[in-house]
Amino acid sequence: MGNFLAGKVVAVTGAGRGIGRAVALAAAAEGAKVVVNDYGVAIDGAEPASEVAEAVVREIGAAGGTAVAVADDISTMAGGQRVVDTALAEYGRIDGVVCVAGILRERMLFNMTEEEWDPVVATHLKGTFTVFRAASAVMRRQKSGTLIGFTSGNHQGSVSQANYASAKGGIISLVRSAALGLHKYGVTANAVAPVARTRMSANVPMELAEIGEPEDVAAFVVYLLSERARADGVTGQVYTVAGPKIAVWAQPRELRAAYAEAGVWTPERVATAVAGVVGVDPMPMLARLGEMEAAARAGERPNG
Repeated sequence: MGNFLAGKVVAVTGAGRGIGRAVALAAAAEGAKVVVNDYGVAIDGAEPASEVAEAVVREIGAAGGTAVAVADDISTMAGGQRVVDTALAEYGRIDGVVCVAGILRERMLFNMTEEEWDPVVATHLKGTFTVFRAASAVMRRQKSGTLIGFTSGNHQGSVSQANYASAKGGIISLVRSAALGLHKYGVTANAVAPVARTRMSANVPMELAEIGEPEDVAAFVVYLLSERARADGVTGQVYTVAGPKIAVWAQPRELRAAYAEAGVWTPERVATAVAGVVGVDPMPMLARLGEMEAAARAGERPNG
């Protein structure tokens, strides 16, 4: 057992399997008391089963740690609140929340149904909001705390996961909003875009050249939860963790600008500005579409 998180209370959603489980185990191993949340559903959000959270609690206990299970659905306000309320009831405080829970329902945009859109956005984006909402109210009073959302490289866009990509992009904006709004209360917020071998990564439509294990991601999350990250001023950031690689994403900013003559735009002036000064910022994934489509037809996955 380490002491990187000694004395802290941390809640982790989606902690029954994959990266969430690795984060819960790593946090406990570094001295945190852990609330293990998992609704226990299949990858598409079906067939909930509470025993997966209980299994991780037993695993933490067997290793000498302290944990409690919460099997609620965090896509509901009551579920998110119960995760935080359990931490307060069991351990008297909440120092960090890590929102990993997610599901997938893949479909091309023109075929996607409401039943395929709503649960994915609800689990990823709303599920992060419900826990952030409940935790931030407590952290504001404490004048300390850490919020961690899980995004994905797919926030750049996805061929057949418009629901998932939209939710992951929303999580980044939610994290940045939380970082700004809670800074004066001593609360930090960051996002992690993991590249690791999990149930979800098995569905990525290309072979990833840079990929690691859930434990790689967990080590980084433990850092973000620690006083070291607070001392380093880490907030409002998006990080990728892919095996031995850690990368930080750029903050949104304007690239180039043009101004209308006499302050008036016409379609012709707009066309001239875009063709000349403003231009475009090419989508990295757009150049890969042909390769991805060819590989899909052949039943293969291109290299990432």
